[in-house]
Amino acid sequence: MAEPTASGALTDEFVAEWRNAAYNCYSSGHKFCREVCPVMQVTRDEAHTPTAFHANVVAMDEGHLTIEDVARDYVHCTQCGACELRCPNTLFTGDFYRFRTRTVDLVKAVRALAVESGVHQPGWQRWNELTEAAKSEPVLNGTPVSQEHVADWAEGLDLPVGGETVLFCDCEAAFYRTSVPRAVARILQAGGVAFGLMREQWCCGGPAAEMGYAEQARRFAEHNVADWRAVGAKRILVLDPHDYISFTEDYPRFFGEEFDFDIVLVVELVAELIREGRLELTQPVERVVTYHDACRLNKRKGIHREPREILRAIPGLTFKDVDHVTQWSYCSGAGAGLGIERPDLTAEISRRRVERAKALEIDTLVSACVWSERPLSEQGGKQDVEVVDLMELVAQAAGLEG
Repeated sequence: MAEPTASGALTDEFVAEWRNAAYNCYSSGHKFCREVCPVMQVTRDEAHTPTAFHANVVAMDEGHLTIEDVARDYVHCTQCGACELRCPNTLFTGDFYRFRTRTVDLVKAVRALAVESGVHQPGWQRWNELTEAAKSEPVLNGTPVSQEHVADWAEGLDLPVGGETVLFCDCEAAFYRTSVPRAVARILQAGGVAFGLMREQWCCGGPAAEMGYAEQARRFAEHNVADWRAVGAKRILVLDPHDYISFTEDYPRFFGEEFDFDIVLVVELVAELIREGRLELTQPVERVVTYHDACRLNKRKGIHREPREILRAIPGLTFKDVDHVTQWSYCSGAGAGLGIERPDLTAEISRRRVERAKALEIDTLVSACVWSERPLSEQGGKQDVEVVDLMELVAQAAGLEG
């Protein structure tokens, strides 16, 4: 970590990198980005807007603000990417000017500058200390977390260690929502997909990167990549969108062309298995559902067709869909550490999301992101809406429960 006296030099270097992006912020009078921001919908605080995030860089460039002045503002972002989709720079001018808004990257960069300058948020600092100690995230509720138990969820499934294809199980799924990885493993086995587990799986490092602990994120990435190479893995199956973002965006930045792994999202693979008849869904599931578009799938990666394809293939299911475009402003509030520093905001964002789902007269809200399912479940319990992972429904329809 840099000495506090170096923070001025760090800021100069940061501003030099982000100055153009800040001055290119469209900042329209209508503030398109503001109205799709899940945090801004709750707080109505202009300091929490993407416009303000860019304006702060301009202010630092002019010497009016320091990282110490603004670091707390950047807590208020789930890195969902909705603002980038709605920014006219991306919608209308990106192709012409070869420039698109990069608010998510900016927020990560400011958080990293804060940490490097010795400015910490207490919840994030403690979270990453615990992750460093256990090599997996503390998953919020005190569930015992250790490397000795990272694969306990797979007990009785006869999964080998290593091989050309490895399944990476997210920390939240490995230690808390264990029914999800068990469902995924049974589905893949039934579909004839051969895969193994890592020798020693650490957290993907994505949460650390999102909270500004970039050096820790890279060390975790280096460990995981070394483990994959040691077991001969060439293809990595990923069940959680947060890991998928890490492996397709952060890891290539860390390792460049040396990162030569095929990263496969389980949702897309399962849709393919169903489409090709390799996985048959024959057991009716009598539920009335709608689907929650996880931000890192829909907004960040444009993946919205496959989850709906799967839902429509499940017999007995009544699926009340909402056009994916209208869900750009929907969020569970669980991303980028918001629930650690501002659990009140995460709870309110989730409450509003469940309320919108309930208005469709459904009994089940389906998600394909284990991190979204905890806050949504907490609010769903208060509104008589059950929250279920998509893979849990698939396993039920395929007669693979347990």
